[in-house]
Amino acid sequence: MQAEEIQVKYVLALDQGTTSSRALVFDERAVARSSAQKEFPQIYPQPGWVEHDPEQIWRSQVACARQAMARARIRPADVNAIGIANQRETTIVWDRATGNAIHPGIVWQDRRTALACERLRDQGWAERVRAKTGLVIDPYFSATKLAWILDHVPEARARAAGGELAFGTVDSWLAWKLSGGALHVTDASNASRTMLYNIHTHRWDEELLDLFGVPAALLPEVRASSEVYGQCLRSVLGAEIPIAAIAGDQQAALFGQGCHAPGMAKNTYGTGCFLLLNTGERAYNSGEGLLTTAAATIAGPQYALEGSVFIGGAVVQWLRDGLGILKKSADVEKLAASVPDSAGVYFVPAFAGLGAPHWDPYARGTIVGLTRGSTAAHLARAALEAIAFQCAEVLTAMQRDTGISLAELRVDGGASASNLLLQFQADLLGAPVVRPRSAETTALGVAYLAGLASGVWKSLDSVSAHWQQGTRFEPHMTREAAADRMAVWSRALARAGAWATRDGSSG
Repeated sequence: MQAEEIQVKYVLALDQGTTSSRALVFDERAVARSSAQKEFPQIYPQPGWVEHDPEQIWRSQVACARQAMARARIRPADVNAIGIANQRETTIVWDRATGNAIHPGIVWQDRRTALACERLRDQGWAERVRAKTGLVIDPYFSATKLAWILDHVPEARARAAGGELAFGTVDSWLAWKLSGGALHVTDASNASRTMLYNIHTHRWDEELLDLFGVPAALLPEVRASSEVYGQCLRSVLGAEIPIAAIAGDQQAALFGQGCHAPGMAKNTYGTGCFLLLNTGERAYNSGEGLLTTAAATIAGPQYALEGSVFIGGAVVQWLRDGLGILKKSADVEKLAASVPDSAGVYFVPAFAGLGAPHWDPYARGTIVGLTRGSTAAHLARAALEAIAFQCAEVLTAMQRDTGISLAELRVDGGASASNLLLQFQADLLGAPVVRPRSAETTALGVAYLAGLASGVWKSLDSVSAHWQQGTRFEPHMTREAAADRMAVWSRALARAGAWATRDGSSG
């Protein structure tokens, strides 16, 4: 038995998210042997601003990695490779000499650069930026966050131009720290979210660097998603383990869901919701406010069409922490199911503006349809339905852009545990929603990428074979009824749109 265990190959997946860091150990059968998770604080300096302490991200991630290996009862030397999946767009700048961040990380949800983005759009840059990056000009992406840090930290611009500072999204930060500063790398799936990377030429774009005032000396090297970049220091995790994959969390989930062929789609119900449609070697130019992004691949460029919902599962956290009507997030299902419907209550959770397909940074959270008979249960049900409404809008936009009629939607993420949510999602879409047997698709996706680079798995077919259907939700609502519900949702959206003024107040 002991000899058999020695032959098992393991991959350590680091899944660094918006509200917590996680680590999972997978064996060569793609079975999760262990996991560990640690939440870390969200920092809100002003309304619309969201920050993270990069050192807390690092410490929590390393602690999870060590704990996951200990729980799996394996030695660090038994791990064949490390893969990094990360919250995207979150922007960190650090000192190359000390490895210390010069400012808190500015999180993808942060809206402080909304006015700067509006100025760029007014100056006529929108189409040029979209043509190069596949993105809309929005505070969501890294470029204006990075420019803000350079403008607001004393001497940062001069130091950046002199090569003293490094920029990265969270993947680059972790790779740097794991390697003791030997690696300053990213992959295309993350680079394509910065608004500085040309997804067609596959390199940092000089015109965009000039537009945003970003010195090239700041930037990481863009490498493949599945490749051995270097080694983790022995002093960090107890062994020199190859760092062999990097992928933005949503592209990692697309890979982990087995959506390797054009026309396959997944939706991750996390803090936000992220719906990606694999479009293969074709980069669709969306006319519907969607994003064209680089997919995580093992060979050659591939693309995905993406729609991002800023507030998904975070609306449930708000019910728990902001209103106190839930003791824990999992309680939302029972509370919402205690009423047959939302009794006309519609909840638009635009706490950080609206993402695709609206792109309204001035929208704000709105609850409409309240009566004296409205209860916490109706609000909980409206919150879950709001997640599905937003995702249905995105998928409809994707179908208009591509002409693809989706056969099924594969789903994952914390909120995908809600049967009520997934059934309502299937009803709105008029298409099956499929929850896989393993919900760990983000971590599994980057584990596959790392394992393919390090020889744990030999081919794409060998990892695709591991995907297994769990629960399948078939639509029951008539298309007319679904259209009626979407129409009322649109009326609620109209009340939430453009609510905040440019100076951050309401008016």
